[in-house]
Amino acid sequence: MTNETHTPETHADLQLGQATPQPASPETARLDRVPNPHADTDYLARFTAPEFTSLCPVTGQPDFAILVIDYVPDRWLVESKSLKLYLTSFRNHGAFHEDCTVAIGKRLTTLLEPRYLRIGGFWYPRGGIPIDVFWQTGEPPKSVWLPDPGVPPYRAR
Repeated sequence: MTNETHTPETHADLQLGQATPQPASPETARLDRVPNPHADTDYLARFTAPEFTSLCPVTGQPDFAILVIDYVPDRWLVESKSLKLYLTSFRNHGAFHEDCTVAIGKRLTTLLEPRYLRIGGFWYPRGGIPIDVFWQTGEPPKSVWLPDPGVPPYRAR
């Protein structure tokens, strides 16, 4: 289990622009970060993963979610290809909805040390019950516009 964090010396050290194999698991996935060129400014960056998948740890059946990740960067930005590879590494990973959502938020927080981060996992129903999971690091800076996640409450999404 590596849970690798990577701060490249140059852009050539990034996974971006290179053939990169799909990580076998979230634990072995490498997340890259790059310097924030606007570290003196509060702003919100949003990533939406509308087709996130993982496996139920009990039945092995697939679970599906829409993930919305909002963060106010400080010195670091997450490199988006590495984030995509990290998120897709959950496809064969067995974990409950709560574990997947919170683990992603914590891993990104450790990597980026953002001023603020929140993640919403809007999970499709299993057994007739949708489970939506929300986690955040604290209060967002007052000067930042924090838009609605854009995912409606469950009504047969």
